Amino acid sequence: MRITYFPKRYAIVILTFICTCVCYIERVGFSIAYTAAADAAGVNQSSKGVILSTFYYGYACSQVPGGWAAQKIGGRRVLLLSFVLWSMTCAFVPLDPNRVVVLVLARLLVGVAQGFIFPSIHTVLAQWVPPHERSRSVSLTTSGMYFGAAVGTLVLPSLVKFRGPQSVFLAEATLGVMWSLLWFKYASDPPRSDHPKATAAGFGESLLPIGGNQKTKVENGAHPIRTPKIPWKRIILSLPIWAIVANNFTFHYGLYVLMNWLPTYFELGLQHSLQEMGSSKMMPYLNMFLFSNIGGVIADHLITRRILSVTKTRKLLNTVGFVVASFALMALPLFRTPEGVVFCSSVALGFLALGRAGFAVNHMDVAPRYAGIVMGVSNTAGTLAGIVGVDLTGRLLEAAKDAQLDLTSPDSWRAVFVIPGSLCILSSIVFLILSTGERIFD
Repeated sequence: MRITYFPKRYAIVILTFICTCVCYIERVGFSIAYTAAADAAGVNQSSKGVILSTFYYGYACSQVPGGWAAQKIGGRRVLLLSFVLWSMTCAFVPLDPNRVVVLVLARLLVGVAQGFIFPSIHTVLAQWVPPHERSRSVSLTTSGMYFGAAVGTLVLPSLVKFRGPQSVFLAEATLGVMWSLLWFKYASDPPRSDHPKATAAGFGESLLPIGGNQKTKVENGAHPIRTPKIPWKRIILSLPIWAIVANNFTFHYGLYVLMNWLPTYFELGLQHSLQEMGSSKMMPYLNMFLFSNIGGVIADHLITRRILSVTKTRKLLNTVGFVVASFALMALPLFRTPEGVVFCSSVALGFLALGRAGFAVNHMDVAPRYAGIVMGVSNTAGTLAGIVGVDLTGRLLEAAKDAQLDLTSPDSWRAVFVIPGSLCILSSIVFLILSTGERIFD
């Protein structure tokens, strides 16, 4: 009887998918649980914005260090350590809106820990996944974010209702520990490649950090392997890298504003409870999950069949995704029913996710050896978008209240959605002009 071989890289991709899924259950879960606790305690919108954005300060600080650590000691180890750290923090921190200092410190720590995750994932995928599988592998991995957000949005409001906000923290910690055990048992570094094309293509063992035993062999002349010096100056001055950075900023601005403030928009803007919406409230994130994977499959098809070059494929999907998302975002406050808002936000987030088959995979096109570093730089910009967008939204809503505008009025929310819509147009133009699909860092 023939036994079908299941490649180890597929297991790695599946585990990283589950990883991003659990991370976003945590992020959505905090937004839902804290919003419920803060509203019950009478916390104003501006103060809510500050607490909700605190996570992103810690997240921003650890992006580049996360890429550096993954490059030096290996993404597999860094990923495990960061997951254990944020899981333990969720397990032991009380969710009390009146204990502001405790909440701020806890969210900063969770942000720092999770900041190491995505640079580490990109380092691991660059080592394991060959170039012709990268679009769909990265798309599947990152679609875990949206699947996790969809599951969290569906399940966690009921958990808050029946078990209280603190139960969300305990559920998230349990999921984090379970994933850590799976990763510890099943993840590994790629084996030494005997295929000479692996190094030339930019994946495999050639991208691993050099350990002590390997350095000894190098000194003895057995293997001419040298530790690459990270070209920080070239990375910072590279225009294609800045194209990725600009689009990462815009993507996360739109995502984080909707993720953190859409519950408030339903509750205050539409006067509609999330608990009453059933499964429809998960549709925006489920749409992201579907469109992210569709984008990855389309990109790999266009590239492997030589229908378009890598550069043209990345630009096409990025432009289509961001332009459609921009119109949906700017139209969102015109919809005054829960069904209309779910539809419009689903279109916006779905096409933003489609755009990730452009800019988000581009890290590994231009710099496969330094994918974690470039992802760290790029995701720092995305995290700054979370800080700016989430906090600014709270301030815009407080300003609307000061101007005697009712938060049920579309005018109170128009600027909230026009800003990310405008950024989508601008960043898609930047990507069209500056990006490339060619490898520019050896």
